[in-house]
Amino acid sequence: MGTSKVDSILPAKIPNQAKQFRQLTSKLLPAVASRDLFRLTQQLKKIERVADKPKEQASLWQKWSAAVDKSQHWVETRAASFPRISFPDLPVSSRADEIRDLIENNQVVVVAGETGSGKTTQLPKICLQAGCGRRGLIGHTQPRRIAARSVGSRLADELKTSLGDKVGYQVRFSDQSNRDTLIKLMTDGILLAEIQRDRYLSAYDCIIIDEAHERSLNIDFLLGYLKQILPKRPDLKLIITSATIDVQKFSKHFNDAPVVEVSGRTFPVDIVYDNMDESTLDLDRLIIDRLLDIESLKKQGDVLVFLSGEREIREISLAIRRAQIPHLEVVPLYARLSLAEQRKIFSPHKGRRVVLSTNVAETSLTVPGIGYVIDAGRARLSRYSYRTKVQRLPIEAISQASANQRAGRCGRVQKGICYRLYSEQDFAARAEYTDPEIIRTNLAAVILQMLHARIGDIRDFPFIDKPDSRMINDGYKLLEELQAVDKKGALTRLGKILVAIPLDPKFSRMLIEASKLGSLSELMIITTGLSIQDPRERPADKQQAADLCHKQWQHEDSDFLSLVNLWQHFEDKRQQLSGNQFTKYCRANFVSPLRMKEWRDLHHQVHSACRNMGLTSNKQPADYRSVHAALLSGLLGQVANRQDKWEFLGTRNRKLFIFPGSGLSKKPPKWIVAGALMETTKQYALNVAKIDSDWLPALAAHLVKKTYSEPFYHAKNGLVMAKERQTLFGLTIVEARLTAYGKLAPDDARNVFIQQALVEHGYRGKGRFLKHNQDLLEELQALEDRFRRRDLVAEQKIIYNFYDERVPQGIYNQVAFDQWRKQAESKDPSVLKLSRELLLLRGLSVDEQAQFPEQVSCGGLDFDLSYRFEPGHTQDGVSVAIPLPILHQVPRFYFEWVVPGMLRDKCIALVKGLPKQLRRHFVPVPDFVDKILLSTKAQDRPLTEVLAEQLHRLSGVKISDADWRQDVLDNWYLMNFVLQDEEGKTVAVSRSLEQLQIDFKQQISQGLKQSSNDELSRKDITEWDFDNLPEVISLKRGAMTIKAWPCLKDTGNAVDIELQDNPLVAENLSIQGQLRLALIKGRQQTNYLNKHLLRGTDLALKAAAVGDRQTLLNAIISASFEQAMFADGNAVRNQDDFEQRYSQGLGEVVGIAQNMAETIESCLPILHQCRKQIRAMNLAAVYAKSDIESQVNRLFMPKLISRISWSQIEQYPRYVRAIQVRLEKLPMQVAKDRQWLEEIHAFAQRVDHYNADQFSRELSKDLDQYQWAIEEYRVSLFAQQLGTKMPISAKRLEKMWQQLNEKLRRF
Repeated sequence: MGTSKVDSILPAKIPNQAKQFRQLTSKLLPAVASRDLFRLTQQLKKIERVADKPKEQASLWQKWSAAVDKSQHWVETRAASFPRISFPDLPVSSRADEIRDLIENNQVVVVAGETGSGKTTQLPKICLQAGCGRRGLIGHTQPRRIAARSVGSRLADELKTSLGDKVGYQVRFSDQSNRDTLIKLMTDGILLAEIQRDRYLSAYDCIIIDEAHERSLNIDFLLGYLKQILPKRPDLKLIITSATIDVQKFSKHFNDAPVVEVSGRTFPVDIVYDNMDESTLDLDRLIIDRLLDIESLKKQGDVLVFLSGEREIREISLAIRRAQIPHLEVVPLYARLSLAEQRKIFSPHKGRRVVLSTNVAETSLTVPGIGYVIDAGRARLSRYSYRTKVQRLPIEAISQASANQRAGRCGRVQKGICYRLYSEQDFAARAEYTDPEIIRTNLAAVILQMLHARIGDIRDFPFIDKPDSRMINDGYKLLEELQAVDKKGALTRLGKILVAIPLDPKFSRMLIEASKLGSLSELMIITTGLSIQDPRERPADKQQAADLCHKQWQHEDSDFLSLVNLWQHFEDKRQQLSGNQFTKYCRANFVSPLRMKEWRDLHHQVHSACRNMGLTSNKQPADYRSVHAALLSGLLGQVANRQDKWEFLGTRNRKLFIFPGSGLSKKPPKWIVAGALMETTKQYALNVAKIDSDWLPALAAHLVKKTYSEPFYHAKNGLVMAKERQTLFGLTIVEARLTAYGKLAPDDARNVFIQQALVEHGYRGKGRFLKHNQDLLEELQALEDRFRRRDLVAEQKIIYNFYDERVPQGIYNQVAFDQWRKQAESKDPSVLKLSRELLLLRGLSVDEQAQFPEQVSCGGLDFDLSYRFEPGHTQDGVSVAIPLPILHQVPRFYFEWVVPGMLRDKCIALVKGLPKQLRRHFVPVPDFVDKILLSTKAQDRPLTEVLAEQLHRLSGVKISDADWRQDVLDNWYLMNFVLQDEEGKTVAVSRSLEQLQIDFKQQISQGLKQSSNDELSRKDITEWDFDNLPEVISLKRGAMTIKAWPCLKDTGNAVDIELQDNPLVAENLSIQGQLRLALIKGRQQTNYLNKHLLRGTDLALKAAAVGDRQTLLNAIISASFEQAMFADGNAVRNQDDFEQRYSQGLGEVVGIAQNMAETIESCLPILHQCRKQIRAMNLAAVYAKSDIESQVNRLFMPKLISRISWSQIEQYPRYVRAIQVRLEKLPMQVAKDRQWLEEIHAFAQRVDHYNADQFSRELSKDLDQYQWAIEEYRVSLFAQQLGTKMPISAKRLEKMWQQLNEKLRRF
């Protein structure tokens, strides 16, 4: 039969005309196998081309004829093996003849039918009737693997053949088909994969694209690709099946292909809308109300409730259970549900079942027995954002088509009711159709496959709905990120490798990198695990148990390594257990055995692909860095840096949070990489791992943007460096890393090198020119500092130009500079040396230089001055160097006059700082100052005192010391004192000479003690057995001569001869020391007085509370010796004078002491009485108690008694009586008493802080007189009737203070 057919097709002899060849070509089309047609046609054209070579043509014709015969015989054999075809009672069966005619007469047919019409199972049989399947396979695609197998099984049963024979199927990991297969069921992904090896799908003579309304990425790509090849495959039939959703779009896409609409087995469905405002929508309450409405109908039928997500399902499920509606079973349905829980939906049950489902039950899955639908009107729809590069899962209002699909779920078994929880107006306003996946997903994988298959530019590809150009550009950017395409969009060598791995391009890129890093074994586990649905299950009723079980595989730093741990654990168990035991073990540990099998199958497939490409797996476990560096190569856009406790900042300025289910969510690391980013209520990072940001620069070198800032010359390495900042999609991954700047920006680097290395002296090479230039600049800049001017030395631009003119282009580091310098200096040694003429802009006169001297002399001492002109600096102005040993000899006021060049400005500033009522008398101020300076010169007197005198002379206006405001002066008007040790090192710096002298007094004293010569310095002296005590001596300290003042220092039972740095202190100490020597020598008199004075007064002294007897005796005896021998208050300087004073005064000691003791003893009874009165005071007068006690303590203080004069001790009885009078009057004049006390305190507190030991004897006496005057003032206020020693009033006391204060200030 085959031979006769061939004879009827092939001519008896070789054609010799073009027309005959064309006729023969057209006869081949229906006669030979589709997979042979192209090859045979091409061979026939070659036979026609070699007509001028008869022998060759005859040989080719013979071979070609045999091939045609063989192919035609195969076609006829297939046709003879067609099974008998019958159609069951389905809606589509009644239209079978019509559909067959359309298929025979059209290349493309669109069949639209509702679920239940039978189109999926009957269309392949109709195609067989139409003659399809003779010349090639009838390819029948399904969107899901489970559907491909179940439809294939159903077809095989109806055609009475075994599955894998006439009807076969192929899914990702299984191929049950052979050469005799007529109908091949497969996923759309399998058909896509076949395009790579069979560009025109020549193995098929008919292709059925089922469920085209789902508009998945694969379906849209297949429809576009088939539109391209149909003109080149006129023998290929294409049938598109769809639900009744936008079928005209399919027809239009294929040049107005005919459409057949087939109804399903459906019952009427009533639509009930809810008119509630969505903003006040209480979903729980509404659903429960609808369930109660359904219960009230008393009709059978389960309820399918469409909700937006798992969380909503859990919340509604809990609400329904709490409502306790009888005979109601609630079951969930969503994609991540375990298989065991999915089976519950199809299992028999009692009562009414409520299925809470996501949109998975819209088209993908038919739930049996549904009589009612409750549609919440929302769904999570996956949308990819090209702006944020995130696959978002927003909850959106569903389209009208989806709403109708949902309603159709309840019209299968009975008349149905669909409750829509939104208004009819809302429904009418919604989009007509759901956006296809092609316009809401990342297109990188599609672009990569198209580039590899050389299909053409995606922008020109005939998609039904063209994707946005921005989505296309984003796909190219991702491929460029993965280095799969270059900047022009052309496929790279790496891109060609990525195509060969059956995974997402990101995962394929990871595997390539892993093969280099030695972590391929781990990455194959991770990438395949991420490509399937997570095998770990969390049943709603056992979530805690599942989490606890899954925790055993959890890695503390990486969710990816958790997958590796999971894989390795179950691989070990799989090898140890039987198949049935392994399945039970998986379920016991809340792991899906089916998904584990799927994972193994995909891993095997990927492993084979890697092996075929020459990628070698690692034998030893890879380290953490190798695994995660490989992961990063495909996830560079998904790294993030923690900003606070929980929030991360990712690339492209995204704010992320680690998904709560991650093992790292409770203790987030600083840097993470995420396997995926998903946006729901927040943007979450899924499958995260801790990374080191130092890994990123090398992996992302082709993507990072580098910016350089703050270039500077690094003196240590001799290079111009800059701070490098690297950003990866806007996220800073490197901050302020130092990098060589020269090769990046040679011109800028040269400028920086000249400025900072040469002009600013950062150069550390061996060139001597720099030392010469530095010395010259320092010398000239010191002139500027000295004269407080910035117009003497040329600016840096002149120096820069000097070097710029000499240093060649291209030199920007020390090595290159030194190489050039050596050559240049060999020809001209001064080529790089600056000259004084170039730098100094003008000269200085002798008069100008005298205004700012380098040294000043005062009191026989020379002081070196230095200058600094830097406003704001602590040493701005003029500084004087003071050697530490002569600090105590520095004139107190001399340096207030600074230097002549600064004095005029300082005086002007001081006068301008005077109060306005004074300042107005001295206008213009500069003229007055100039007149003053003509008649004055620097001296050791306060500058303000001299100014006040001179201004009074010129204007008659008096200026008090309080009127001068030193605080208005800038620091540079004050001399800066630099204290130096003997080696010239700076010890301290201060603007206050007095403060320095206080701070270093002890150190100077220690120095003087160390410098004391042995002849003068003595200790434990008990008698004057030396000739003279010099008033002042000179000591040598290195090259300096310093002054010191010897003194007799009282040590209690003896005296020491010491040196002091202050003559007044030395004199005061000597007066006390000579008294001690007199007391030691007059031991006999002292013993007598100790025995006889104040005898029997112990109780009286205690009652008066003025101290114990012995302390008071010691003070009286000291006072009597001093009054008798040293009443003039001068220090004795030689032995003769001491002996004379002692012998002359010794006879008076006892008498003076007895008089003093009697006077004090007379005061004791009164004081005792005062103490009683004080104890009886009420609270209103308690303030007076404190004051009186202080007054008594002061009067009877041993230190005061020991140096008091007889004339003053005579006043004590009056002072004590005045206290008594005050106490007597106090109850009647508390307010007045308090007022007087405030006046007294105002006068007294002025001298409280003064130490008389530091003053001269004369000033100490004045201070004592002021304090005794205050006592007299007390008497005048509180006991006026007792009279005073001298006229006294507040006015007189104030005048006395003014005079004392002036002396204190001058001192």
